[in-house]
Amino acid sequence: MRISSQGTTKDTAKPAHVIDLDAFMRANMNRVFNERNVGQRLAALGELYSNDATLYDPEAVVTGREAISAAVDSLLGNFPPDYVFTAAGPAVGHNGAARLFWRLGPPGKPVVVTGTDVALIVHARIKRLYVFVDPVVR
Repeated sequence: MRISSQGTTKDTAKPAHVIDLDAFMRANMNRVFNERNVGQRLAALGELYSNDATLYDPEAVVTGREAISAAVDSLLGNFPPDYVFTAAGPAVGHNGAARLFWRLGPPGKPVVVTGTDVALIVHARIKRLYVFVDPVVR
């Protein structure tokens, strides 16, 4: 396997839908999973997700932007309003897939949950999002 950075070959053409995966996955985290206003969340889902996107998480599998918004609403209802998702490093990806490690907890206090989002991105929109929650170590 050969790993190279962008710009090492002069004649390399970029695909039409080149996106900054880190910015994209952070936008999903902030504008969807940290957004408690349903209208703003639905607007973000309209920009970031395909019409028939599916969210796979340990608690549910739902399809469609409204169903995803309802699942996020239910998730956020389990935590105090000051809990936020933060990235635990940059998102990485290739070939239409991206991964972002995240943490959940109140700012400046211990993290209560960690996990990973893995997105399948088609035409610059999330088609499938798999949410992995790390086991709690006691």
